[in-house]
Amino acid sequence: MNETSRAVLLSVMLSAGALGAVAPAMAGVAVDINVAPPPPQVEVVPPPRVGFVWAPGFWDYRGHRHVWMAGRWVRGRPGYHWVPDRWDPRGPRWHHEPGHWER
Repeated sequence: MNETSRAVLLSVMLSAGALGAVAPAMAGVAVDINVAPPPPQVEVVPPPRVGFVWAPGFWDYRGHRHVWMAGRWVRGRPGYHWVPDRWDPRGPRWHHEPGHWER
């Protein structure tokens, strides 16, 4: 292996190590806000699609304001059910619990 190949390999290994150290820390980040979400918007749910589950719309918090994220079809997972996004009050603050699959 020549010097250039070793330098490239070392660079890739260091980058992968750095990403591995940061990614788990970022995965558990939760943000609570002081502003309650507006009431949910009314959505017309389209007809059922075989192999898909309807994930209802929800209010996301972006750039210091709530933004409506329209409902969407997500591919079903056998043995699981979809838990929709929700906002939970935690004292004077609001916590967003992202939609996810549960057994």
